[in-house]
Amino acid sequence: MGARKLSALAAHWLLAACALLAASAPARAYGVRDAQGRTVEFAQAPQRIVSLLPSVTESLCALGACARLVGVDAFSNHPPEIAALPRLGKPSAPSIEAIVRLRPDVVLMAYSPPLMAQLAQFGIPVLALDAHDIAGMRGQWRTLDTLLQQQRADALNARLQAGVERVARSTRAHAGRSVYFEVDATPYAAGPHSFIGELLAQLGARNIVAPALGPFPRLSPEYVVRQNPQIIIHTPETPAAAFAQRPGWRTIDAVRSGRICTLSTAEVDLVSRPGPRLDQAAEVLARCLALTPPR
Repeated sequence: MGARKLSALAAHWLLAACALLAASAPARAYGVRDAQGRTVEFAQAPQRIVSLLPSVTESLCALGACARLVGVDAFSNHPPEIAALPRLGKPSAPSIEAIVRLRPDVVLMAYSPPLMAQLAQFGIPVLALDAHDIAGMRGQWRTLDTLLQQQRADALNARLQAGVERVARSTRAHAGRSVYFEVDATPYAAGPHSFIGELLAQLGARNIVAPALGPFPRLSPEYVVRQNPQIIIHTPETPAAAFAQRPGWRTIDAVRSGRICTLSTAEVDLVSRPGPRLDQAAEVLARCLALTPPR
């Protein structure tokens, strides 16, 4: 065998040996910092993930990791790819036994020390990924990027923000309208610092709730009457006709003009989840802001 052939053969075996060493080398461990400032160490990117938050379920899929999900909470209903996954109960009261049977590499959930302590007894890593506003949503995506060992969050955020800005341009004619968003008939409202309130602000609406009252304050009916919103947006829990039956509410501009926007259950999911359907949520709210009085 000639020297040239021997040299080529040696080079071939050297490359093969390097590839084998690289394949057999252990993955580099890394840490992931969650929404509570806790750092959880992972030996490698998790392949079996349980999500106990609908917004996190949607975000994982939007970031290309739907196939890694092995179980979700009872309220996760999007995208269609998760339809056949095991349902593990409410986010606040999941079945620990069912989670353990799935042998997850990590559980993603809202911050709950008792539940986290129970999962820790079985050696299951947990990340708290609460997000209540747009900034928290973006932080959640960055955390998921780190967990999944990929870089897709920035592109997702840029795409959705461009979509929201496009919708906002279509609502300029209705900018400045005062809005009352009723979460339930207690009444609880969506304030300016909530995810819903931030979206309304981006669309040019004026929230009747004072920022100091918090993201989801309980209001007195008299407060709403005094603020006199031009538009009421509400969940299907309350029939639209019920607003006129409340003492003093017949005098509210929105009630007198009929500018009362009833969201469907699917639309409530959209506008209440800080997740990757941000642009679609903006479209739902824009429709309400453009509402014209019934004839």
